[in-house]
Amino acid sequence: MTGLNGKQILLGITGGIAAYKAVELVRLLKKAGAGVDVAMTDAALRFVGKTTFEVLSENPVITDLWEDSHGSVAHIDAAARCDAAVIAPATANCIAKLAQGMADDALTTTFLAVTAPIMICPSMNTHMYENIRVQRNLDLLEKDGVYILDPDAGDLACKTVGPGRLPDPWFIADRIIRMLCPKDFAGRQVLVSAGPTLEPIDPVRYVSNHSSGKMGYAIAKAAEMRGAAVTLVTGPVCLDPPVGVDTICVQTCQEMADAMLSKMDGADIIIQVAAVADFRPDRQETLKIKKISDQDRMTLTMVQNPDILQQMGEKKRQDQFLVGFAAETHDLAANAVKKIQKKNLDMIAANLVGVRDSGFKADTNQVTVFMKDGSQTDIPLMDKKAVAHILLDTILTRLKRTS
Repeated sequence: MTGLNGKQILLGITGGIAAYKAVELVRLLKKAGAGVDVAMTDAALRFVGKTTFEVLSENPVITDLWEDSHGSVAHIDAAARCDAAVIAPATANCIAKLAQGMADDALTTTFLAVTAPIMICPSMNTHMYENIRVQRNLDLLEKDGVYILDPDAGDLACKTVGPGRLPDPWFIADRIIRMLCPKDFAGRQVLVSAGPTLEPIDPVRYVSNHSSGKMGYAIAKAAEMRGAAVTLVTGPVCLDPPVGVDTICVQTCQEMADAMLSKMDGADIIIQVAAVADFRPDRQETLKIKKISDQDRMTLTMVQNPDILQQMGEKKRQDQFLVGFAAETHDLAANAVKKIQKKNLDMIAANLVGVRDSGFKADTNQVTVFMKDGSQTDIPLMDKKAVAHILLDTILTRLKRTS
């Protein structure tokens, strides 16, 4: 949620049963460092009280156009200062009013004065949501540039089953961040790999490494936020798939190689972050290897895995940008530069293994970026989400130079 820090969000709440979810949404926005103004309809006040939102937002709640605002026009001020505006939940009635430009209450009047990006989160009975008139109004708003967040499907409070449920607050907050992000990767196809690979020894044992997948997932998410169409090929990790990203799950190096190479032709930018096992057991036993009481050691023969990054470097077109990652224990610069040359990379991000709060499993990272032209840039220790955006900035700068 770091993309919300310092932002001002206008939240509209209309009279749906899902109004209770807006309480958690305000809490999440405030926790992320955003300022929040709330506007409510009279119907919304029947579901959740005004005081709740005033305490959580630390601002007066807009419910009446005629309230004394100490000489200012409260709803116009809130509309003018917001960086983004969202209505969650948005009823069919509210959607119809906004589609037609009506302003007959505090909420609709406030939102018609908004010039910042607006998101509408429809929430209602399934049959109401699917009604042709409601869909026509949503289409009209979307054509006007309003971002429509589709409702979830499932069991609704009105006993119907289908679309109409307000998405979880964390998801709405995530999409607000995306709405605020520059879309400087729009129209680009980005292919990312992440996580470790898992090389089986027998049905219960395997060879792998300490990669958590956090860096690759952060890059995939950042690229999606900035408008790219993203495919993520991931080894086994304990992370939820990034929202809006086409995620392909694999286990072995060979599976990752097959997936990456099959998707490569359609990609403009390929970022190989995965910590791929260089070696695998020469054979996988079909039965569990049993311990022998008088045997104190076992010999495991390993064979080399395909070098996915080198194969992609050999296959890379002139109009493709190929990025590698390198986790080193020593001679960081020498090893990184060698890999750029050997594997025909445009850029490599390298970090030293064992540095405190950096690399495997950590939420932060400290990397040095080496370019094909010999230049390099140090990225100090910071959150991996921030590192991801700096790496994308670097890629974009290079692409603009060559275009």
